[in-house]
Amino acid sequence: MRRAVPAAAAACLLIVPTALAFFSGGYFGEPRLVAALVVWVFVLALAAVGPAPLPRRLPGRLALAGLVLMTVWSALSISWAPLGGPATDNVERLVLYVGALLLAVGALRAAALQRLVEPALAAGATLVIGYGLAGRLLPGLLHLERSRSAGGRLEQPITYWNAEGALAAIGLVLCARLAGDRTRPPAVRALAAAAVAPLGAGIYVSFSRGAIAAVVLGLIVLVAGAPSRAQLRAALIALGTGAAAAVAAAPFPGVASLSGAHTERDGAIVLVLLVLIAGAAALVTLRGGERDDPLPAMPWLRPAAAAAVGLAIVGLVVAGVGEKPTQAELGAGASASRLTTASSNRYEYWRVGLHAFGDQPLRGVGSGGFRVVWLKERTIPESVRDVHSLELEMAAELGLVGLLAFALLVGGVGATALRGLRTRAALAAGPVAALVVWFLHASIDWDWQLPAVSLPAIALAGALIALDDVSAPAADPAAGSARAPAPPLPDQPPARTSAADPTP
Repeated sequence: MRRAVPAAAAACLLIVPTALAFFSGGYFGEPRLVAALVVWVFVLALAAVGPAPLPRRLPGRLALAGLVLMTVWSALSISWAPLGGPATDNVERLVLYVGALLLAVGALRAAALQRLVEPALAAGATLVIGYGLAGRLLPGLLHLERSRSAGGRLEQPITYWNAEGALAAIGLVLCARLAGDRTRPPAVRALAAAAVAPLGAGIYVSFSRGAIAAVVLGLIVLVAGAPSRAQLRAALIALGTGAAAAVAAAPFPGVASLSGAHTERDGAIVLVLLVLIAGAAALVTLRGGERDDPLPAMPWLRPAAAAAVGLAIVGLVVAGVGEKPTQAELGAGASASRLTTASSNRYEYWRVGLHAFGDQPLRGVGSGGFRVVWLKERTIPESVRDVHSLELEMAAELGLVGLLAFALLVGGVGATALRGLRTRAALAAGPVAALVVWFLHASIDWDWQLPAVSLPAIALAGALIALDDVSAPAADPAAGSARAPAPPLPDQPPARTSAADPTP
């Protein structure tokens, strides 16, 4: 029982995000509530068999405290929020996220379960994106719903194109890590490299500019986190495979934009091209030899990667604020011209969000209250519900208390990630790079409201906390003393004798 419960809990944690993707990303109440109930049942089961699914080190405790504080303050804000319904929805979502973090911390301490996180989440992302692409590649067999607002961009099954791009970017970076990890079986590495093809095509046909930028930066962080020749090679293969898949889809309007008179022909051609690209990526990955030499000592590599992420955020904001989008640019939809500009109305959302924070700096306008402030202060005839930036949403709706909670969450996970990269880079590099992708995208969109996109990030954060906890002693309340430290997770297998992963 003590072994079966963590295994079942880990399976729940890794399956739920993919399952929610097929229910509008978990945005609506009923599937989200069911997911929360299931997650908390497993949290209680973990607590029953012991030890308690709580972080053992200070950074992990701070991260959990930040998420709990965010949940409690959101619940309290219902008393002053302008609309009770959206505020209650936000609290329900946060309860799900708290349960998922506890589940990850408690279930992923075992080495075997820790190793399942990357392939399971990468497979889930590939399944979701592959399903959405199937409606374009095989339109005669599979008919998916379309919304006018998507403008032909990839939206199913999550129903929001930018979220599709974000999930595909997270999956692509995880696949790049798997392909570059020589401790994985060759079949796993080959399949991961092959999966980059549909994920790359998914990013392109979502026309999510934020996802494209985030995946490139994620690959840079990945190589900086695991600086080996094998990882550098895998990242370059992933970048080339994703670009090739985008080039394969771009000339065929039946796939790229759901337009034109030859959708079935276009789908068949692109399907064949993607299969060939995937096969080539797998073959090149397997022919890379068995050596995994570290890159030459470059102490500046990780600071440079961090600087690149920071500069990308600043550049995106500065470039966008200077843009004066036309209606034609904003309505480009599934068009390559969309990728040549940073034009978006989200800078107006941010302006209103900052103004709301200025009006109520301590407590905020209340959870879910931005939509009301927007209707009062908007200068454009557009209806939006979210600030399209997680940080600004915390400021506008939850004030300084919300920002403190958010800082605790991000700071705790960040400190855990840095320690993981220093001590167990082989296990931490993939989750850290994928979290960077999610964080960058969530900073410019409303991913937080879509559990199908944010739950993988919660699981990865919990995996890093669990990895950090492995060497920490676990308190035994019954004995009144501390248990011996758990054995360290292996970073590498035994040495071989052979020489031979709106702006978006």
